[in-house]
Amino acid sequence: MIAYWRKSAQEAKEAAYDNFRSGHPDWGFFLWHLAIEKLLKGILIKKGLIPPPVHDLEKLSLTAKLTLDQKQRAWLSEITSYNINARYDDYKRQFYKKVTQDDYATKWQKICEDFYLWLEKKY
Repeated sequence: MIAYWRKSAQEAKEAAYDNFRSGHPDWGFFLWHLAIEKLLKGILIKKGLIPPPVHDLEKLSLTAKLTLDQKQRAWLSEITSYNINARYDDYKRQFYKKVTQDDYATKWQKICEDFYLWLEKKY
């Protein structure tokens, strides 16, 4: 089961890269959220816990008893917002404007990558 979550996270990460390359950063960020969520759920399984059916990355991190600093908590709050903002029409336009700004996209892709790599070390 742990291998499933890790492989599924890797597939979501690759799909995120594909979406960025094809000009769809909104879906790319949604998939980054999914990749990180899946890694967190795999960590929970590894610790003998049942992942709760939630998408809140900070809550999953706390359930996994990961030690997060204030900056990491803020990152997870922002990344969690991708789950809603990329999916629902009410939020999509505003979200798209935000994530297509070069400075935002560059900064947050790097943060997602770094956090993903940090989580991989927890396996």
